[in-house]
Amino acid sequence: MKSNWHWFFGIYVYVALFLLLLNVYSNADELLFKFKSPSFSGLNSSSHYLTIENQESTRRQTKIEEAKSLIEEAEREESNSTLSRFIRNFESRVYAQLSRQLVEQLFGENPSTEGKLELEGNILEYTVEAEIITLTITDENGDITTISVPTASFTF
Repeated sequence: MKSNWHWFFGIYVYVALFLLLLNVYSNADELLFKFKSPSFSGLNSSSHYLTIENQESTRRQTKIEEAKSLIEEAEREESNSTLSRFIRNFESRVYAQLSRQLVEQLFGENPSTEGKLELEGNILEYTVEAEIITLTITDENGDITTISVPTASFTF
């Protein structure tokens, strides 16, 4: 029975020596962990932040342009509606009628020498003196535009 014990002891010594030699010959390197994101590592962080800022700015600008585009599209659709076209056409004809009546007052069978018309906050005044028609237009802001037309040189 003594020989069995020696046999186990011998195997134990050989295994211990083998593990000791294996440990000596193993080549290990230290474990290094590096963050891939420059936000954590600090390497190239300025260019990383600049890239992020450019992406965010581009997204913001894209959203603003899309919003403007949608607003403009809605305005175009509204201005091209049947009602809007009718109102524009009606206003055009009303203004044409008013201008025709003004011309009739100036050049008709019984022309008047002066007159005044208020139209949407604008004041139009005309006077006829020595064959010169002077039309004075005062807008809502108080700016004055004067037009003088000599009638003697006109022929119809």
